[in-house]
Amino acid sequence: MSKQYEIRAVLLDLDGTLLDTIHDLAEAANRTLAELGRPTRSVAEIHSFVGKGIPNLVRRCLGGDGPVSDVDMEMALPVFRRHYAFVNGSQTRIYPGVVEGLAEMRAMGFALGCVTNKSGEFTMPLLERMGIADFFGAVISGDTLPVKKPDPAMLRHACDRLGVGVADALMVGDSENDALAARACEMPVLLMTYGYSEGKPVDSIECDGLVSSLSEVVPMIRLRRTGR
Repeated sequence: MSKQYEIRAVLLDLDGTLLDTIHDLAEAANRTLAELGRPTRSVAEIHSFVGKGIPNLVRRCLGGDGPVSDVDMEMALPVFRRHYAFVNGSQTRIYPGVVEGLAEMRAMGFALGCVTNKSGEFTMPLLERMGIADFFGAVISGDTLPVKKPDPAMLRHACDRLGVGVADALMVGDSENDALAARACEMPVLLMTYGYSEGKPVDSIECDGLVSSLSEVVPMIRLRRTGR
């Protein structure tokens, strides 16, 4: 068996880890670009832009890796938010093994937290629409704090909300943002092989292991009893 992690809490990323949201994001992005008179982009392009929150996604949709003016961003962001609010969850799917994995972790006594760079106005409605909101004792969104992943403050805040120390938690994500945030907390991190990872091959990211389903994580963890 792979290495086991003795923990009390599991923190999970959202987009690319629990949910495949790319088609909703691409739909909102291309509706935004069309409304602004800009060329639309392929799903594959938009896939590589996901990971650092909506402003970064919109900026890259507008300019790729080039500069985008503040004026253009101020114009585009509310348009994107309007379109995304309309389509949020409409084409999203839950990855195989997620519901089963979350249910088993909860039954085993682990505290569960969702830590995502997605804005809060979209995070809870999406979790609720997909029927998995009740699994989480803490949901930390991209605007909960002044910083986003890879800043480790989001993971520390999630642990505080769950009443556990960072040494008692495991991070499960799909990108370098998740890995860097966990490393800064000295927290173990597992990455999904199917996620977004901003176009960077997931097997090139330093982490503690790769998994192809959340249900694969369950045999790798055991509950750390308090007082030990």
